[in-house]
Parts: sequence; structure tokens; C-alpha cells
Amino acid sequence: MNDAVSIAAAVREGKVSAVEVTKAALARIAARDHQLNCFTAVTVETALVDAARIDREIAQGNNPGILASVPFAVKNLFDIAGRTTLAGSKINAENPAATQDATAVAKLKQAGAVLVGALNMDEYAYGFVTENSHYGATHNPHDLQRVAGGSSGGSAAAVAAGLVPLTLGSDTNGSIRVPAALCGVFGLKPTYGRLSRAGVALFSSSFDHIGPFARSVQDIATVFDVLQGEDDRDPICTKRPPVETLYITSLHQDISDIRIAIAADYFTKGAEPEALAAVQKVADAIEVTEYVTIPEVHRARAAAFVITASEGANLHLEKLRSRPQDFDPATRDRFLAGALIPSNWYLQAQRFRRWYRDRVREVLQNVDVILAPTTPISAPLIGQQTMILDGEEILVRPHLGLFTQPLSFIGLPVLSVPIQRPNALPLGVQLIAAPYNEALILRVAAVLEAKGVVSAPVIFNALN
Repeated sequence: MNDAVSIAAAVREGKVSAVEVTKAALARIAARDHQLNCFTAVTVETALVDAARIDREIAQGNNPGILASVPFAVKNLFDIAGRTTLAGSKINAENPAATQDATAVAKLKQAGAVLVGALNMDEYAYGFVTENSHYGATHNPHDLQRVAGGSSGGSAAAVAAGLVPLTLGSDTNGSIRVPAALCGVFGLKPTYGRLSRAGVALFSSSFDHIGPFARSVQDIATVFDVLQGEDDRDPICTKRPPVETLYITSLHQDISDIRIAIAADYFTKGAEPEALAAVQKVADAIEVTEYVTIPEVHRARAAAFVITASEGANLHLEKLRSRPQDFDPATRDRFLAGALIPSNWYLQAQRFRRWYRDRVREVLQNVDVILAPTTPISAPLIGQQTMILDGEEILVRPHLGLFTQPLSFIGLPVLSVPIQRPNALPLGVQLIAAPYNEALILRVAAVLEAKGVVSAPVIFNALN
């Protein structure tokens, strides 16, 4: 019972109690997380209280929810009532405790899921490696010497290691998809504004998304379904009504009607051959031979750097002035650089953003789903500063988002799927669609999963 849907079904059927499921998850965390450093807090007491309540509901003949007793954890930038929201920072540790759960946390609890803790991340979500100077690095379960990716590294690693079946993270420039790929799990960045960010510490408001990590397409679809719906607490959350259960019931439909193409040009350069081979493996499995070119992708990535650095720096400007020594040095230096970006650069980047969005819309009129690599390489070593791509030595940290940033730039829904690679480090492939077409990418992912091309097995071999 490694997946959420199976756990919930077993609890509802009385095969196992919610308290037993919760205690097992807490025991796994206690036994293994000292090697991984996924968790910054474990909510033992409240988790057991919630589990006992679910058992009482079942005993009374009530339905405890579609995610009954499923253990989950959240990136530590989601508000948890009664706990301080760290957002990976030392400074935030001085803040008062949150008075209510983030909307996404509350919705999962309403569906019966049991919160067991908060997860490590890059400070203020600014990074791709989860090497946090305050709370330590999160280790990749496939190789403890390697990064888990970031900024939602704790979220991806906790799922990959089997500590919990579900987690939540956030994605600004790739912070769900990069760690999902490097840890070998599924990670969904929905359409911008599709899911509420209320109660989530933001990095760059015009980019930030939230989304789930899981080990199966069905689990991703189920959580996405639970999290849908408008929320007045988040002004950018869509007013579109949720499409109830579409993403669960439609997963195993035929995909012959879906027009799929491989991203060409920019997305076929600057990567290790194995990353490009992963895309080809997916394409071959579903007989995709068409290619499509998205124009000016390199400029989209550059503009994304400008906007996120500017917006992030502006958000933390007062603390950058008064307490620069209390930031993670890597975060501080990038924020300081963002604070120095001329306003005309920011405005030009936003103008280009509108132009680029219109060009990509034109491309997506002729194709429904686009395939692209998630990262240019598999997980680098913790502390590794540079890598060689196309014969050129480049910095690791910024280039892990090489293929994710241009898609965050205009809020497209993207699912990173883990490629089956026995005896090799994980890699991911992005399934990309037009806004509000999550159903299409989930359907394609379900077919790939059924064919055995993508999968996310629980990894124990690296752990004692």
C-alpha cells in the first residue's frame, strides 16, 4: 500500500485503522529522515488526534473522505495552524504561529488526509537544490550524496523515500518539476491560478503555483481534484468551477485524439544525452513523431530571471536592508542582485511576457500536449558548483531550471513524469498543455504509466 488511493480504500473498508496508518508513517519518518533531512517539523500529536477522529467516523458509518487517513506533508511555506511558517528561513522562525491552515492544507484534511509535518526547502523558495544553510541539505533517496532538487526538495524526497505518499510543494520557475525529476516521482504544476495559494508564503506572485507530488498518476489526479475551487483568500485563484472527478474517471481513456508533439530546438540542446533519450522513450511509447518549435524560449528564460529576481527582492527588501546577515548567503546575493535590476528591464520583460504568451498560444492551437525534458542532467552531487554541458562548464544551480523556467513564465500546466530507468538515477519528462488542460496531460501520463514507461517505485536501497 504505497499509494494514497489504496491506503484510503483499505481504511474505509476496515482492513487497517487510520491510527495504524498514521503510526506507521511516523515510524518511517523517525527511522529514515535522519539520513534524508526532508522534515523540519513532525506533527505527531495532531496527526494521531486526526487519525483517531477518522476511525471514530468510520465506526459510526460515516464517510471520512476520499483521502481517508492518507499521511501527507507540506513544504514549510504552507501555513499550518499553531506552527510558525518558516519558508526555509531563519528570519521567519521569529514570526508568530499561523492562526489557520493554508487553504490547500485545509482541503486535504477535509478529504480525510492526515498532516504529519512540514518539509525542507530552499530559503524563500529561491533555488533548485534544497541546500539550506539554516536547516541543512535534503538528500536524494536514490543516492544520499546527491541533491533532491528544489526548492521543494523535501517534498519530492519524502515521497520518493516512501515516508509519505503525498506532499505539497510550490513552483515558481520549476520548483515542483525539478525535484520531482531528480527524485523520480510525479510532480504537477497546474495552470497559474488554478489552485489557491492562500496561506502560502510567496516568492514571486506573478509566477507562483502550488501542486502535489505523488508516486502514481491516480494519486496526483485525486489530490488535484480535491484542491480545485475558487478561494476569495487568493485574489488570483480562478473563478472557474471545479470539474468534479473528471481527472480520476477520465484517466484511462484512449489518447488517440490528443495531438502530441516533441519540443524542438531549444529543448533539444544543452542537455546530457540521457535526458534527451528520456523524451524519446516517451515519444516512442505513444508513437509521437511530430516536432514543434516554441519561439524565443531563451529570451523567455532570461525574462523569467529578471521578473522573479525583481519581485522576490521587492518582497524582502526591508529585511535585506536591516538583516542581510540572517539570510542564506546564496539567497541573499540573488535578492540583492534583483534589487539592483533597472525598472525598465522589468517592464521590458513583462512586455515580452505578453508577446511570448501569444506566440505559445498559437503553437498550442495545433498541438494539445508537448513533450520536453524536465532537467538537463540527473541529480548533481550536494555542493557541486559546476557541470559540463555541450563541452561548456556552467553553474549547476541556475541551469537545473533550463527547461522549466520558460514554461512557468506564462503559467502553463505541466506534469513531470518519472522515467523508468533501472539501476540509473531518475530523470523526468515534462508533459505540457494549454491553460486549464490538466486533464489532457493526466490522460497521457496514465497511458505511459500503464505501459510501464513511467513509474515511481519507493526507494529503500539507499537507506539503512
